[in-house]
Amino acid sequence: MIIFSGKVHQSQWYQDINPDWLIGLSDNGWTNNDLGVLWLEKVFEKHTMARTIGKYRLLILDGHASHESAEFDLFCKNHQIIPLYMPSHSSDKLQPLDVGCFAPLKEAYGIEVMRSIQNGIHHIDKENFLDLYRESRKALSSKNICSGFAASGLVPLDPQRVLDKLTIKNITPPGTAHGPADIEWTAKTPYTTTEVQRQMELIKQLIQRNSQSPPTEAIRQLAKAAESTIHKVLLLDQEIKGLRAANEKQKRKRATPRSFIATGGALTGAEGQQLAQEAIQAMEPVGVPKKRAPPQCSNCHQVGHIRTSCPSRPR
Repeated sequence: MIIFSGKVHQSQWYQDINPDWLIGLSDNGWTNNDLGVLWLEKVFEKHTMARTIGKYRLLILDGHASHESAEFDLFCKNHQIIPLYMPSHSSDKLQPLDVGCFAPLKEAYGIEVMRSIQNGIHHIDKENFLDLYRESRKALSSKNICSGFAASGLVPLDPQRVLDKLTIKNITPPGTAHGPADIEWTAKTPYTTTEVQRQMELIKQLIQRNSQSPPTEAIRQLAKAAESTIHKVLLLDQEIKGLRAANEKQKRKRATPRSFIATGGALTGAEGQQLAQEAIQAMEPVGVPKKRAPPQCSNCHQVGHIRTSCPSRPR
């Protein structure tokens, strides 16, 4: 479930969204009691009901007010859901998402933002966010989720894993290893066309002076410069492809018709796509000239000509 600030749902949010995703709205972009119940009903209940082993399901929560409303509690009671509330200031150790999922998700999202910046997109609106989040959400893998439950001592049950984190251990930081000093090369690897030309002249001179001993070092440096140039060309080619893809995405975004499809509440991706399609169908095409009706004669009332060219008009 994604929560945006605002009062109306916009059609462009639902163009490429997963049908199972849920977008909710609130005044400040934070969850509230109504959205908490909607999440419980349309996300947790929907995706865990068929996977229940036994009669009850366990739902681990923090102490946010939206998790403690009367409607939330009543829904849990009627659907055999046991809410387990963590102690205050303990989610960093007990909440599986905090322990194993949010860090890789944050890192993946940061990488996607950097790619957008490299492609010239410096402003992330709601539509951009959905695109970036769809890619970065791959960090929520089964492996990371299971690691979060294991690290929080839940599955397999191991409370000691959490208790050990509460013990302050005095660890002496290892000494900083200093490597050997940077080696200064007597010859410089060429990085510009002028330096390449000078390097070629140097190689020619060395060959002329001593034909028995080839200038290995100078040739190696020239080869290094050529290799570096090829790498830069490949990186530039990749950057150009990324810029073109971002430009096409921006063009499609600007060309997509925008309309308000619902007010408040929350919509699943499938519901939003359906409403967006209905809104597009209801919109009158812009810029398409209307077809004029064929002319009708006021004399003989036949379609296809006018009175002045009517063949039955008296001459």
